[in-house]
Formats: sequence, structure tokens, C-alpha cells
Amino acid sequence: MVEALYIHEYEKIKFKNALAIVGFPSLGLVSSIATNFIVRTMDLKRIAGISSPDFPPYSLVQNGFPMPPVRIYAGDRVCDDDGEDCEHLIVITAEFMPKMEMHHPMAKLILDWCQENDVKTILTMEGIAVPDVEKTPIFGIGSTEAMREKIGKYDIEPLNEGMVRGLSGIILYEAAAAGIDVITLLGPARADIPDARGAAMLLEPIKRMLPELKLDIEPLLKEAEEIESKMKEAVQGIAPPPSNEPADNSYLYG
Repeated sequence: MVEALYIHEYEKIKFKNALAIVGFPSLGLVSSIATNFIVRTMDLKRIAGISSPDFPPYSLVQNGFPMPPVRIYAGDRVCDDDGEDCEHLIVITAEFMPKMEMHHPMAKLILDWCQENDVKTILTMEGIAVPDVEKTPIFGIGSTEAMREKIGKYDIEPLNEGMVRGLSGIILYEAAAAGIDVITLLGPARADIPDARGAAMLLEPIKRMLPELKLDIEPLLKEAEEIESKMKEAVQGIAPPPSNEPADNSYLYG
């Protein structure tokens, strides 16, 4: 049985024509790395959090403020895209993946909250395993014809056949059924380390789609180089002893 999900709003903001970017951990943790990078770079402020008794028992503390594992940030976004005004950017992010049975309730909660807060477009991201990371493009899937046209406009390779896993997959098909505008980006990622380079690759099409954000991915690329360098220098460690704790289908990185 899945326990209830709760949204705690720290302040009530009246959004207008907002864009929401959703990033839960995926392969290489690229989605979470990318969304956290956007939050830091754009200096977005915390506006809400999502909690549940089924979440891992921890509080994330930022600037002395404790928050639940799933956080919602927001900030102003003033642009003119295709002649339409947009005023707010929202980021929903976490460092753990909820248990499998929570995926559908979480996807519905996010879609409902976005609908209630005048979110015009939702952008989700996922890392995918591929034979050659360097030569694999970023793929995109749109829930509506308008979003599929937007994918083509920004030279993102459309995915015509395949599978999208996890929360992004559920958000995508539920949005398609409801006529909600969603774009999912699939980027190559390494599964063996937190892949900052893969996150940087995912941010490249976002820079093209949202030039007013002026994202500088150089710090992220430098972080990727440092991670890879440490991995090469590290000696093979001893695997941790098996735990007697019961298995948990959710996971956390830190």
C-alpha cells in the first residue's frame, strides 16, 4: 500500500505561462545533476516540497533550511518564444527515485500541480545506456503535436520507436492522453559514476530551447573531468559487506 504524497508550499506564487523542468535520478544520475545545476546557476528559490511516509528518512538542508527529499524551486523567466510571453521557471528535483509503486501517484501529483499552477510546458530528462556515449545524440519525445514540432525546431533527434522508463515515461503518456504539453529528453550516460558530462550534454538542447537562461555548462564539464580523473586514480576498493536490512526499491545518492 502506497502512503499519501503531500505538497508543502512555503509560499504561494501566482504563476503564469510557466515552464517546469523535472529531474529525478536516472542512469548516471544525469537528470538530478542537470536540474540541481539549473537551480544553482539561476539562483532559484525554494517554494515547496513533496514528502511521504514512504520516502527515505532524511532531510536535505540548504542554507540552514531543512526540506523534504523532493523539492520545488522557482524564479522569474521573461522571454518571447514564438510570440508568446513566459514569466516563470519551475524546477522539481530529487536525489532519490521513489519506489516503483509510487511512480504513478508521483507522476499524477506533478501533472495535477502543474495544471493548477498554469504550467504551460513540462520538460523531463532521462539518461539512457548506449554503446557509444560520445557519438549518441540527444533524443526527444513530445506528448503533443506542438511539442513534436518544437523538438524539430531545436534540432533534437526525434525518437520514433523505443521506450521511456520511470517517472518520465508515465508523465509522458499521461500527458499525451490529457493533451498536456510535455517534452522528454533522452541523453547518453554512464552508469558507473555520477555522470556530470552526460548532464552537460542534456543541458545543451535546453540552452538552445531556453537561451534567456544563459546556462554556462563549463563548470559542469570541469566537474566531469575531476570525477573522471578521480575514478582513474582510485584503486579498486573492497565491496561493502552484505546487509541484513530488508531490500528497499528506492535509492539515494549523495
